[in-house]
Amino acid sequence: MLIAGSVAPGVREGRAWWLRRLGRRAYSGRVIEVRNITKKFGNVAAVNDLSFDAVPGRVTGFLGPNGSGKSTTMRCMLGLDITNGGTATFAGRTYRSIRNPLFEVGALLDAGYVHPGRSGRNHLRWMALSNGIEMTRVDEALELVGLTDVANRRVKGYSLGMKQRLGLAGVMLGDPGTVILDEPANGLDPEGIRWIRDILTYFARGGKTVLVSSHLLAEIALMADDLVVIGKGQLIEQCSVDQFVDRHSSKWTRVGSPDLEGLVAAVGSAATSVSRLDAHHADLFGVTAPQVGELAARSGVVLHELSTQRDSLEEAFLRATADVQEYASSAPTSLPLPPPPAGSTPSQHGAS
Repeated sequence: MLIAGSVAPGVREGRAWWLRRLGRRAYSGRVIEVRNITKKFGNVAAVNDLSFDAVPGRVTGFLGPNGSGKSTTMRCMLGLDITNGGTATFAGRTYRSIRNPLFEVGALLDAGYVHPGRSGRNHLRWMALSNGIEMTRVDEALELVGLTDVANRRVKGYSLGMKQRLGLAGVMLGDPGTVILDEPANGLDPEGIRWIRDILTYFARGGKTVLVSSHLLAEIALMADDLVVIGKGQLIEQCSVDQFVDRHSSKWTRVGSPDLEGLVAAVGSAATSVSRLDAHHADLFGVTAPQVGELAARSGVVLHELSTQRDSLEEAFLRATADVQEYASSAPTSLPLPPPPAGSTPSQHGAS
């Protein structure tokens, strides 16, 4: 089963049906094309001459520090903000020119923009009615996102995670070929985060174009194929995840041996530095895994571990965006704890 997590049997069956349904279409061509978009607020350029593509069959992660212009770009793409220049098209058409957008472009930018007095089911019903979608799809979408039991509850009583799920149900109503999501995992529990990852990956493997922004870089590393990284409204890089991490991270070789000192001696000056992790493991810098393996074999040193390590996507991202951080923070400093109240005993404050 594709969707993992602890869910009720009925929800699991509904998800399986929906995933089979969603996988029927195939799309080709460059679906999302952003060309030279510029958006200014007064004299401040929130987005500055930005261009990128998102293609079918791949999840494209849209990354940038806070204030980099990601949400503004998405709003411009959907015609919610008027640009000062540039275009965004979906299969060659602007969003405003698409007659039935829910069937072609599903987008969720803010899960909070829902009438608080409506129930979750009625919210989806008016979306379906206004877009010519069969009412049966409403219950199917609710079941997919796990909201069937609370569908008749007013949205004002929903948690943030529940609102995110409701928003995703709305995105899925029309089975669109293009999906655009801004921070879809906000407020979701671990099962929900994994569900988002699995379903977006499934969308892409079925031929859909998926563009998703997130600050959860560990999740982006697991689901994204390509990255669009921006800073201060400008493109930093567009490439695959592997290419981005390779360009902006360090690599080293991790070794394990019952004779670590003999292994270090065998490698010798081929390694620029050695960082011992424990009595039998070390990280070797400046030398590749194949080189270490050959040197160990020549010296007859037994290896229990030999692997290439590299920085995470998070570390690569921080390195690539170091010069465009809008709100850079300083390292924490050690501050003295305030004295306990007069007359209290140490045990009252956790001392032992």
